[in-house]
Amino acid sequence: MSCPFCSVSQDRILVESNNVVTFFDAFPVTQGHALVTPRRHVSSIYKLSAPEQAELWEIVGKVRALLMERFQIDSVNIGVNDGLAAGQTIAHAHVHVIPRRPGDVPDPRGGVRWIVADKARYWS
Repeated sequence: MSCPFCSVSQDRILVESNNVVTFFDAFPVTQGHALVTPRRHVSSIYKLSAPEQAELWEIVGKVRALLMERFQIDSVNIGVNDGLAAGQTIAHAHVHVIPRRPGDVPDPRGGVRWIVADKARYWS
């Protein structure tokens, strides 16, 4: 089985650099949900060199800014599923940049904490 992140067509690319490519998620959580991936096929961002990681996070910031402008939003979730138990389904490292909008969920408090629903609500 080939890696879908290793063969992204040029027309899907949002932002790219020497070591990083970004594109919209094929199964978006919200409109504009993008993925930031290293060009090099590794399963975890922590298998990248320090300069590659720095470049990846620099591009995450550029994608965040691009999505905020393009979709007129002021909030995003940025996340990494690192490993099977964390929910990673594609074994190619990637960072999710997910635009958020007022009212897209009834109560957004807790954000990514909802991955373990019983622990998410810590406020009274």
